[in-house]
Amino acid sequence: MNKSTSTKKELSPKQHQELLSALKARFEKNLGRHQGLVWAKVQAQLEARPDKLWSLAEMERTGGEPDVVGQDKKSGEYVFYDCSAQSPKGRVSFCYDREALDSRKEHKPKNCVLDAAAAMGVEVLTEEEYFALQKLGEFDTKSSSWLRTPAEIRELGGAIYGDRRYNRVFIGHNGAESYYAARGFRGSLKV
Repeated sequence: MNKSTSTKKELSPKQHQELLSALKARFEKNLGRHQGLVWAKVQAQLEARPDKLWSLAEMERTGGEPDVVGQDKKSGEYVFYDCSAQSPKGRVSFCYDREALDSRKEHKPKNCVLDAAAAMGVEVLTEEEYFALQKLGEFDTKSSSWLRTPAEIRELGGAIYGDRRYNRVFIGHNGAESYYAARGFRGSLKV
């Protein structure tokens, strides 16, 4: 790993404390998202994984408002999702993947979902994870979020997204090269 990459993925002590404070406040405000989990244990796991803290800081910086939504029963890792009410503002107007981005000859978006997620060190929510998130609250009532698209859909040129309208969660589709000001993506991270 080159020096600029390793520097990029480290938080200053001030950023570290500010992020932990924000995550703790969100955890305590939204106890229904993580019943039975204890902040002190989450924090201890976060402190042991500075690379994951950097990814959470990126989720926070781009408007995702990450929060704990569960714990992986096999690995013991805590699972964070972007829990902002609407799709994260710092990640909108992206097409789905590099192939879609490269296919646009004009009016190219600034980035694509899969590249942005990889750069942040997060995974794009799957359709199943999106439905699980929607059981914890009402998300994307005025926006939509790209979701990890199954290969068979992507091979045909499409990509899927989710939103909530009329008190119901919908999964839709567009061409992978499309992008919208009200559509971003939601990430997940295990720590």
